[in-house]
Amino acid sequence: MKKQYILFTLLMAGIQFAQSQFTLDGQFRPRTEYRHGFGSIIPDAADAGYAISTRMRLNTGYKFDSYEFYVSLQDVLVWGENRQVRPDDENNSFAVFEAWAKLNLGKGWSTKLGRQVISYDDQRIFGGLDWAQQGRNHDAGLLRYANEKFMMDVGLAFSQDFDNPTGFQSVGTAFNTAGFFTYKTMQYLYLKQKWNSFSGSLLLLNNGFQNFTGEADARVADGVSNLQTVGTHLNYKKGGFGASLNAFLQTGERQNSVEVSSAYLLGLELSFKATDKIGLGIGTELISGNKADTTDKTEAFFPLYGTNHKFNGFMDYFYVGNHANSIGLFDIHASANFKLGEKSSLLVKVLNFSGEQELPSGEKSLGTEIDLVFSKSFKGYGLKIGYSQLFASDGMYELKGVSEADAASSQNWAWAMLVIKPKFLNTAKE
Repeated sequence: MKKQYILFTLLMAGIQFAQSQFTLDGQFRPRTEYRHGFGSIIPDAADAGYAISTRMRLNTGYKFDSYEFYVSLQDVLVWGENRQVRPDDENNSFAVFEAWAKLNLGKGWSTKLGRQVISYDDQRIFGGLDWAQQGRNHDAGLLRYANEKFMMDVGLAFSQDFDNPTGFQSVGTAFNTAGFFTYKTMQYLYLKQKWNSFSGSLLLLNNGFQNFTGEADARVADGVSNLQTVGTHLNYKKGGFGASLNAFLQTGERQNSVEVSSAYLLGLELSFKATDKIGLGIGTELISGNKADTTDKTEAFFPLYGTNHKFNGFMDYFYVGNHANSIGLFDIHASANFKLGEKSSLLVKVLNFSGEQELPSGEKSLGTEIDLVFSKSFKGYGLKIGYSQLFASDGMYELKGVSEADAASSQNWAWAMLVIKPKFLNTAKE
């Protein structure tokens, strides 16, 4: 009887496996960087930074008629960060990057629950931040309706920290994790409609941030500040011409009851395929800055959970863990993408930066950045090499708090990245 039960169980499992799709793949992505002015002006007396990091991911997915299941394990390794013969990982970088289940509810409806990447449109407000080795994810639940031309997502999140069993964390639902716009609660509605050559989306987003009063060693939870972000992304593409528009507003409160009013982001991108081997682009972006003289009020917009490295220059001088409540930004840029061969290309981008408002000295000009990225695909892997140079204006030295006399004569950044994505198993029927 026991043997029959085992055989029956194996038979049923085999039937389910035959009706399902199982995938197992990975990623190995080492990147070396030379930093001599990346993220901020480097003083002449400072040494350049150089390091190598590797992102390793192992991904597995299981798809059945009524549900999907996906897990992505990740570790970010900085070469040499652990001493020799160390029994554990010193920086605790191993993590579950994604772990979610998607239930098919029928007639276009589904729900996705768990740790997941949330990414929409050009990733200006929500993006996977794939450039960063650690990436960006959210612990959230999504309810989705979708058909060929329309989709609607309702997203909900409630963040909590049970790691500290004593003090204020032992009662209530105070959320102790802060910084980089980490939220306690999130609710959003995303709508997108497609037409033949045009698409438009609408985002209504609310983030709740935990407030605290008192000193760091004896602070007390004091309510939640709610920040609302509302806006649209419009996209048009026909033939070799493309155009996209971003328009977003922010209001409400940042963490610790900092009032936000009249904060905005406006962006326009135009692209044109000049030939089969040359693509051209031009664009501009205007992001509001802080005009208030007090610490409890601001008119500065922050793009929150987007892939900010993609915008405003690859050297990350703006809105990448910085520039959160500053003078805003006016960015004008042009680019050209050259196809050098069947599997290689070169991107050239030039950006000019100014403050949305003046610095205390009256300066607005911040400087010009040039970005170069060479990409080459090989059999089963890819290589990317980049170089960026910043030509700082007087305003950039003032903004970053380094005088021109003390700054290094050249501000630059170079990197090279190998991308290998092995596919170990895929049971999908061809």
